[in-house]
Amino acid sequence: MAQEQKRNWVAIITMFFIFAMISFVTNMAAPFGNIWGMSYEWAGMAGNLMNFTAYLIMGIPAGNMLIKYGYKKTALIALIVGAIGLGIQLTSGIVNNIYVYLLGALVCGFCVCMLNTVVNPMLNLLGGGGNTGNQLVQAGGTLNSLSGTATPILAGALVGTLTKDSFPDVAPLIITGIVIFLAAFAVISFIKIEEPQGDLKNVTYEKSPLAFRHCLLGIIAIFFYVGVEIATPGMMNQWISREGGFEGAATVAGSLAGIYWFLMLVGRFTSTFISGKVSTRAQMITVSAVGIILIVAAIFTGDITTTLNVNLGFITIENATVPLSCVFIFLCGLCTSVMWGGIFNLSTEGLGKYTAKASGLFMVMVFGGGMMPFFQDLVVRPITGYLGSYWLIVAMLAYILYYSIWGCKNVNKDIKVD
Repeated sequence: MAQEQKRNWVAIITMFFIFAMISFVTNMAAPFGNIWGMSYEWAGMAGNLMNFTAYLIMGIPAGNMLIKYGYKKTALIALIVGAIGLGIQLTSGIVNNIYVYLLGALVCGFCVCMLNTVVNPMLNLLGGGGNTGNQLVQAGGTLNSLSGTATPILAGALVGTLTKDSFPDVAPLIITGIVIFLAAFAVISFIKIEEPQGDLKNVTYEKSPLAFRHCLLGIIAIFFYVGVEIATPGMMNQWISREGGFEGAATVAGSLAGIYWFLMLVGRFTSTFISGKVSTRAQMITVSAVGIILIVAAIFTGDITTTLNVNLGFITIENATVPLSCVFIFLCGLCTSVMWGGIFNLSTEGLGKYTAKASGLFMVMVFGGGMMPFFQDLVVRPITGYLGSYWLIVAMLAYILYYSIWGCKNVNKDIKVD
């Protein structure tokens, strides 16, 4: 029994590490996109679009890989793909070709899709599902947010003031990512990971996970949630970087985005401790409602500015005059922090053998993280302006609130899941 418990903790810690790398790869798209956006107006969110388009292509195949090859082999394949994708993005700056960059963003998207397919069901199952399963997902999400906090801050600090020729500035960060991926591949190769659901190759599936109403509605909620998570800090970063009007605007913008991701870390870390006592549904209802209030407040305070002084050690902003809206926007990180794990936990509750297949479907809908920010930037922003485009985020949060209150109830308990 003690040995089995030890094996489980090795698997849990390994999944935590992978969770952190997912955020690093995803958050590299924004600073690179800002650089390309100086030459191509449409390119600001194009990297995010390609990164998340990969989920649309790779989601179901990734779920099938999980069934055929298991968790460990799928993770190893993903790590190699991630190193290649970052290498392609690095090359794009050298050859100065935006289409090479977009290809690299797509390849990186394949990587994070596979990694997400591994870590979420595995942590949920290792925790035994329910509130304790959500605890492990939130704990892994804490490290994910730590990585997400560091990436835009480091990129912003390296770039300073945004120009068309800022690619060499972020090259050290990309090279570091490649090295980490290769090191992770070496480490995980030697770690024994027990498959939490055993051998899935010979399991018979009588129905699709979509036969479960709460799973179907949860998959839609994931589409909107990832759109909210990426667009909320991404649009703010773009807004301040391009229209801040002061020296070092990109650095301040990166720090503001970093605060958002830091608050996601705080929220997930807090949820790790309270999820055993406070239900996932109660947490989701609270954060989605508060998120709506914060974004609406941001929209209506667009003309008010504030002098921001922040010193968190790794985030420093001194005497920067920024819109008060930015404060409400990055505070929303506390709300989005628990949504990924919460939606996944509620949507897969009671699925049993259908969990792996459901995970693949969830990864398809992560495409929302590329589609919705790109739609916000290309369609909504030119009509409404930067702040007006946040009404799209309010609408997506409203659906998540609906799911948290009514849509998450499992009304298909008669379907055999053993």
